[in-house]
Amino acid sequence: MIKNRLCREYLMEIDRLERSMVELEEQITELKMQLQLKVDEANRLAIENTSLRHRIEMMERREKRLAEFLRKLKIPLIYIDEESFEDVDVDLGPDSRE
Repeated sequence: MIKNRLCREYLMEIDRLERSMVELEEQITELKMQLQLKVDEANRLAIENTSLRHRIEMMERREKRLAEFLRKLKIPLIYIDEESFEDVDVDLGPDSRE
C-alpha cells in the first residue's frame, strides 16, 4: 500500500513535470518566433535607414551642383536658414476699420 501510494505520488509529480516541460518548450518556441520577427524588423529598419541616408546624400549633392550651376550663370541666390526664423502670427482676416 505504501509502495502504491509513493509510486502514485512520484508518477503524479513526473506527469506534472512533463506538462511543465511541454509548456516551457511552447514558450521557448513562441519566444524564438518573436525574436526572429524582431530581428527581421530591425534588419528592415536598418536597410531603410541606409537607403534614406543615401537619398539625403544624393539630394545634398544635387543641391550643391544646382547652386554651383546657378552661380556660374550669375543668377542671384538667397539662402534662408529656416532654423533662425521665428514664427510670426499673421492675421489674414478682413480688416475691421469700418
